[in-house]
Amino acid sequence: MGKLCFLVASLILSLSFQCLFAQSEEQVTLSIEEMFELADKNNIKIEYYKTSVEEAKASITVAKNAYLPSIEASLSVSYNGDGTVMDRDFSHSFSAPIPSFGNNFSLKASQLIFAGGLIRNSVKAAELHSQIALLETESSRQDIRFLIVGNFLELCKIENQLQVFKSNIVQTERHLENMRLRFSEGTALENDITRYELQLENLNYSIIQLTNSKQILNNQLTVALGLPLTITIIPKIQNGEELQNISRSDWQSISCNRSPSIKIADVGVSLNKQRENIIRAERYPQIALFATNQLIGPVTIDIPSINKNFNYWAVGVGIKYNLDNLYKTDKKIRTQQLAIQKALNEKSIVEENILLSTEAAHIRFIEAYSLLETKEKSLELANQNYEVISYRYENDLALISDLLDATSQKLDAELQTVNSKINIIYNYYKLKYIS
Repeated sequence: MGKLCFLVASLILSLSFQCLFAQSEEQVTLSIEEMFELADKNNIKIEYYKTSVEEAKASITVAKNAYLPSIEASLSVSYNGDGTVMDRDFSHSFSAPIPSFGNNFSLKASQLIFAGGLIRNSVKAAELHSQIALLETESSRQDIRFLIVGNFLELCKIENQLQVFKSNIVQTERHLENMRLRFSEGTALENDITRYELQLENLNYSIIQLTNSKQILNNQLTVALGLPLTITIIPKIQNGEELQNISRSDWQSISCNRSPSIKIADVGVSLNKQRENIIRAERYPQIALFATNQLIGPVTIDIPSINKNFNYWAVGVGIKYNLDNLYKTDKKIRTQQLAIQKALNEKSIVEENILLSTEAAHIRFIEAYSLLETKEKSLELANQNYEVISYRYENDLALISDLLDATSQKLDAELQTVNSKINIIYNYYKLKYIS
C-alpha cells in the first residue's frame, strides 16, 4: 500500500513538472502590427484613457440637460402647536388654536428661454473636452506603441546578437581544438590556448547577459500586451526595404495634419474661446417661463385659523440678473483673452517643436541607411582581415594577439551590422511616432 501511494505521488509530481515546463515553454510569434492590435485590446493604460473618453461623452449629455425644463416638487406634513396673540408690548395675550395636522405640497416647473448663449456654449465646451480626451487617448496609444516598438526591436537586436555570439563560440571552439592539436605536436604555446579559453569564457558570459536582458524585455512586452509572463515572444520583423519611402516634405505635412499634440493644442485654443463666450453670457439676464401650483393647510393667515386646504397656481415669466456682473465680467473676459493668447502661443510652440523633431527624425532615418552601408563594408573588411590573419596564424606567420584582435574586430563588425539593420526600422517608427 505504501509503495502504491509513493508511485501515485511520484506520477502526480512528474505530471506537474511537465505541465509547468510546457507552460514556461509557450511561445508566440508576433509582428509589430500584431503587437499593436494586442495592446489596443489589452493594455491597461489605453483602457484607462478609453474610460476617460466615455466619461467626457457622458458630460456632454449632462450639459445638454440644461435645455430640458426644471421641475421641482416638495411635500411636507407637520404637527402644529397653538399660536399666541398679544399686543406689541407683550401684554393682553390670548391663545389662538391652530389645527394640529398641517400639510404643504408644492409643484413648480420652469423652462429657461434665454441665457445669453450660456447653455449652447457650455455644451460646446463639453464637446471640446470630449475631443481632448479622445486625442489624449490617441496620444497615449502612440506612446505605448512606440514603447512596444523600442522593446520589440531591442528584443530583435538581442536575438541577432545571440546568434552572432553563438557563431563566434563555435568558431572559437574550433580554434581551441586546432590549438590543442598543435600544442600536442609542439607547434603552439600553452599560453595561446589559455588566452583563447579566456576569450571563450567572455563569449559565454556575454550569452548569459544577453539571455537575461532578453527575459527582462520579454516580461515588459508581455505586460504591455496583456499577456501572461509565461509566454515567450518570438519577434517577426519585416525587412528594411519594406518600409514606406516618404519624402521629407510629406512627413512634415503628415505632422501638421495628424500629430495628436498639435490637435490637442488646437482644441485647447477653441476650448478657451468657448470659455470666453460662457463668461460673456454673464452680461445678459436669464429669462425663464414658469408654472407653479401649491397646496397648503391649514390656513393660518387668519385668526382664528381655518382648518382647510388652500390651493393656488400661477404661470408667468421670470427674469434674473446678478448686478455685480456689471463690474466683474469685463475683468473675467480680459483674463480669459490672455488665456486664449497663451493657448495660441502654446500651439505655435508645439507646431514648431513637432516640425523640428520630424526634420531631425527624418535626417536620422536617412542616415541609418548610410550607417548600414558603412557597417556592411566594415564587416566585409573585418571578415577578409580575419581570414588572412587566421591563415597566417595557422602557418606560424602571425601571433596569437593578432588573431585575437582580428576575432574581436570581426565580432564587433558583426554586432554593429545587425544593430544597424534594426536601427533603420527603429528610426522609421520614431519618425512615424513623432509625426
